[in-house]
Amino acid sequence: MSAMRWIGGGIVGLALVSGGAGAGYWYAVSQVTPPANSRPIAYYQDPAGKPDYSPVPKKDAEGRDYVPVHEQAAGAAPAAALPARETGGRKVLYYRNPMGLSDTSPVPKKDSMGMAYLPVYAGPGGDDGGTVTISPGKIQTLGVRTELVTTRIVARTIRAAGTVQFDERRLAVVNPKFEGWIEKLNVNTTGQAVRRGEPLLEVYSPDLVAAQQEYLIARDAMAHMGGADAAARAGASSLRDASLARLRNWDIPAVEVEQLARTGKVLRTLTLRAPIDGVVTEKTAVAGMRFAPGDTLFRIADLSKVWLIANVFEQDLASVQIGASARVTVGSWADRAFTGTVAFIYPAMTRETRTAQVRIELMNPGALLKPDMYGQAEIGAASDAIPVVTVPDSAVIDGGTTQTVLIEQGEGRYQPRRVKLGQRGDGYVEVMDGVRPGEKVVVGANFLIDAESNLRAALQSFSQGTGTQGKDSKP
Repeated sequence: MSAMRWIGGGIVGLALVSGGAGAGYWYAVSQVTPPANSRPIAYYQDPAGKPDYSPVPKKDAEGRDYVPVHEQAAGAAPAAALPARETGGRKVLYYRNPMGLSDTSPVPKKDSMGMAYLPVYAGPGGDDGGTVTISPGKIQTLGVRTELVTTRIVARTIRAAGTVQFDERRLAVVNPKFEGWIEKLNVNTTGQAVRRGEPLLEVYSPDLVAAQQEYLIARDAMAHMGGADAAARAGASSLRDASLARLRNWDIPAVEVEQLARTGKVLRTLTLRAPIDGVVTEKTAVAGMRFAPGDTLFRIADLSKVWLIANVFEQDLASVQIGASARVTVGSWADRAFTGTVAFIYPAMTRETRTAQVRIELMNPGALLKPDMYGQAEIGAASDAIPVVTVPDSAVIDGGTTQTVLIEQGEGRYQPRRVKLGQRGDGYVEVMDGVRPGEKVVVGANFLIDAESNLRAALQSFSQGTGTQGKDSKP
């Protein structure tokens, strides 16, 4: 026989023990405990007992209410499963993944491997989700260097490879419009430099000789037809003009025509001269050779100005503008750079390489740049010239999908912080979110600090997981 009664606000269980002759006595079988509903609720646990907790009431997928867990209740979850509360004089802010992943929880939970999430405490002495504390001696050994976060104009540079080409507007060919034979070559080697008007070769052409004779006959006839009728004089004039026009249409130099009119002597050979300053890039003329109308005898290029045809990747094409300055270097002259201007962006893409050709015009003093040379171009990208928050390139720890920097907290403490990056240029990268001007970021040995942070997190998680398994294994 037993009975339950209230004593001093608690419940006392009493049992009656009988012994001989019906005599007996009562004794207490439990301690005094306050009613469960008088204790504050610490958190709510999944009704099926799963390691899922909530700081507020909620229901599971089947519509069942989460079970309230009271503070210091008998059979309550161990300390590792308690929600954020004052623990050892430090306040728990939240719980982070034991393997260093980005997942956090406002209440205790376990990962898929059964390891408990690690508490993150408030205060300068607490673990704020990856903050690493390094002694001054170790900072010096690692060579840790920091730099202030500043605002600056990011001048992005686009790099592209290309080849040197002739300026197509500075090419000329020598191709007579009449038939003839080459009697003498004044320029007889490819690559020879020539000046405008310099004699290249002398040619003989029966057609040319006949045209000169017709001109002289018509001119002399006009001089002796002073008493002739108007029709005869008009015919002689037409013949003279037609002969003169034929010579001009054959591109006979004006000086040669003037010499013919002045001397009245037919020239057996005609001298063909260089049309521009440049170098002979192609020579098919050979002494004694017969040529037909339109045959190319010489090809001449002016190398005082050349093009670099650069291949710009598709993702950089929008940042290239006509008129942008460019700096070009070639392997033959590694100690000097050639400056030029973007003059044209070709309208088609190369399917295989996903690049577009950009024409950069360059001055070529001393003809140092040779056609088909391989060159590297640095093109100034279009910029809105607005200062932005930047950090050095070396401050960014690139994890592929995420980018992180280490912020100096003082007293040897460094906090990893995720950032959202923008454009790059001149060794700096724009930070669109994550840091503020005036903060200090680590630019030297940051990878060593990051490695030490991950190692500590891993050791702590394994230690926590081993302790939890030991407790669970006890009967």
